[in-house]
Amino acid sequence: MNNGAQRHRPLLPLMAIAAMLAGADLARAQTAQTTDGPDLSIELVDPKVLRICADPRNLPFSNDKGEGFENKLGELFAEKLQKKLDYVYFPQATGFVRMTLGAHRCDVIMGFPQGDDLVQGTNPYYRSAYALVTRQGSGLDDVATLGDARLRGKHIGIVAGTPPATNMAVNGLMADARSYRLMIDTRLDSSAATMIDDLTAGKIDAAILWGPIAGFYAGRTSPPLHVTPLVKETTGPRLVYRIGMGVRSADQNWKRLLNRLIQENQPAINRILLDFGVPLLDENDRPIGAETATKSP
Repeated sequence: MNNGAQRHRPLLPLMAIAAMLAGADLARAQTAQTTDGPDLSIELVDPKVLRICADPRNLPFSNDKGEGFENKLGELFAEKLQKKLDYVYFPQATGFVRMTLGAHRCDVIMGFPQGDDLVQGTNPYYRSAYALVTRQGSGLDDVATLGDARLRGKHIGIVAGTPPATNMAVNGLMADARSYRLMIDTRLDSSAATMIDDLTAGKIDAAILWGPIAGFYAGRTSPPLHVTPLVKETTGPRLVYRIGMGVRSADQNWKRLLNRLIQENQPAINRILLDFGVPLLDENDRPIGAETATKSP
């Protein structure tokens, strides 16, 4: 995935938490640092602290008030590990990995696209897709692909440099598109929020955003906007991505511990994500809802 996908998460709600690990499992999690291979103190900034690298103003992912779903996942993991939770905040733009994880100021990035070699990825804990966002009753509610003739001549918002821009170009939709900036300081601006404001105001006919962002903002408008994950694209790149966590390449024991926590807490993770409106997909591109929240990506 390119850097644009990572920043828009890829450019990626603590309403219910799974039952606490059984005594033996919890004991293993607590003692993994000292009994299962090398001491994690070699890998972590502080073995007693779950120190997360995060953006201070990038909802729905994270903010410095602890309101994002990655904040909630951090709370869940800190509870399971019985560690204090702390953050190192830095805008998720150029230099984010180098200035946080790479500088050994923190130990995990809570959302990172699988396959990006800037970090070592854990197993994925969710799978989502870029999505088409439309107004209810616009006549575009059931559009499922960018090749649909009903999109011709429409003003569609797109974040410049993200993967769907290629699909739009292939389908002849760029001439009437409205482009929004990719490189921004999230502390001062939000391309996604601006795009959604333009959509609700009728300045554009549709918007294309990374699924977690689309679902979050669509649910905050009145009436809610319609979100269609773009899983049926046959031209241009696939727009579905797996998201895991990012650690340093040398931190093998830490990665294994996080993988175990993901596996053991997948239902709770799914419920957090669903509460934030994240369009979760299984491996067959079918939506994961509350009734199937135990599934893994």
